[in-house]
Amino acid sequence: MSTPDSGPDTGRRGGRRRHRDAAPAGPTQPPWRVPRRTFAPVRVVSDDQLEAIHQASLRVLAETGIDFLHPTARVRWAEAGADVAGDRVRLDPALVDSLVSKAPESFRLHARNPIHDVEIGGDAVVFGAVASAPYVGDATGGRREGNLHDFTELVRLSQVLNAIHVHCGYPVEPTDVHASVRHLHATRVLLTLSDKVPSAYSLGAERNADCLEMVRIARQVDDETLDREPSIHTVINASSPLRYDEPMLEGILRYSARNQMVIVTPFTLAGAMAPVTLAGALAQQNAEALAGIAFTQLVRAGAPVVYGGFTSNVDMRSGSPAFGTPEFVKAALVGGQLARRAGVPYRSSNVCAANAVDSQSGYESVFSLWGAVMGGANLVYHGAGWLEGGLRASYEKMVIDADLLQMVAAFLEPLVVDDDSLAVEAIAEVGPGGHFFGVQHTQDRFRDAFFAPMISDWRNYEAWEEAGSPTALDHASRRVHELRDAYEQPPMAPEVAAELDDFVARRVAEGGAPTDF
Repeated sequence: MSTPDSGPDTGRRGGRRRHRDAAPAGPTQPPWRVPRRTFAPVRVVSDDQLEAIHQASLRVLAETGIDFLHPTARVRWAEAGADVAGDRVRLDPALVDSLVSKAPESFRLHARNPIHDVEIGGDAVVFGAVASAPYVGDATGGRREGNLHDFTELVRLSQVLNAIHVHCGYPVEPTDVHASVRHLHATRVLLTLSDKVPSAYSLGAERNADCLEMVRIARQVDDETLDREPSIHTVINASSPLRYDEPMLEGILRYSARNQMVIVTPFTLAGAMAPVTLAGALAQQNAEALAGIAFTQLVRAGAPVVYGGFTSNVDMRSGSPAFGTPEFVKAALVGGQLARRAGVPYRSSNVCAANAVDSQSGYESVFSLWGAVMGGANLVYHGAGWLEGGLRASYEKMVIDADLLQMVAAFLEPLVVDDDSLAVEAIAEVGPGGHFFGVQHTQDRFRDAFFAPMISDWRNYEAWEEAGSPTALDHASRRVHELRDAYEQPPMAPEVAAELDDFVARRVAEGGAPTDF
């Protein structure tokens, strides 16, 4: 286990190595690939209704306005011709549309291992791991506060699971590392124990600068190349309703200026931080998203930006967020329509409110994933491991969700219809009343005929009972251990690891970053 003092196990410290193009050993899983959407996303509202939501959003920005709590941001808006009065910024619709139109429709995110580069936009569907949970849990250790050991183990698990394409921040918050240096140790773990694209939290100028420099070191590129090749992503949340705070805006100022990917995600919960009607909540979501996207383009025209949708509802009896609900799915579908109208990639999430790895966690995740994928999401945050409304990262849920993501990927593959797949000769060979198990047509395609999940148990009842009646949770717990054993650390040149360690040590000695945002 790595510690804040010793650092993670890098290639130069004897970590197991594998060739950069080799697939990890362990439980059978489909190979690494980014799924492609082969059909049009679902449209929930008509073009007229969509335009009504969009125009309502522009009216909110023009008449009510939105608070920008960063003084530099307000200066930039004033110079662009916006109406700035105190913290409040009112935006003319033409200014918003002009700026949003500068954002790219798609772009490439660069990992330190090029085979894990991903396209964001178009028909690509990229899945990320759970992020930002304060608690962690598994079947053996139960629920506990986030810590560096579990953080490290979840990063390893994310690396070995082919269904997970990118990291979406910290899978669990390592609260046993002081906040002033947490970003340094956490980012080093992400960059050394994984070679997939990392994410960073926008919590102040110093943290932003540190993470950008660490990614540059890990990729061994110069500043000019980093500014040309997006290599890290960050989420910018609006403090709904209608407010962007200073740390979030600092993130846009830093990351968009360096041409790095920003995901603008309003946190609109209908009935709490947004109107209780779904149309009203979506109008507010869209207003906040458009204002944030426009600001990224004000900072740097053409900077990569993603429209993030996270609108859901709350339980009006308790005030708690509800996830995986019909309202969440509708919002995810309409959010995709709004993102496509804006001409930028779309982010949604795999979420649930379940407190255990049970049937509720399964059906809510399936439902939310349906909304995300059919809504046209190009990036699905919290794709694997989210539990308890985002409060807990679960090892078993991560493995089960990875299976679910692979099922989604298989579903997205196009149906092949040609002379060979129509199998008229095989049907003639078998004839009435026969079976297809032994015919050559089946034997030639047996391995690739169907998706083989890691978790699902398709034995008959008697065989299942004889095996001890294992549940999905039992299978997932076993798979977690098998995947841990299969993990092989991606190689990093000793001199690169040393440079990264030296940077972290220097910044830790300097005190890291301030904690009073």
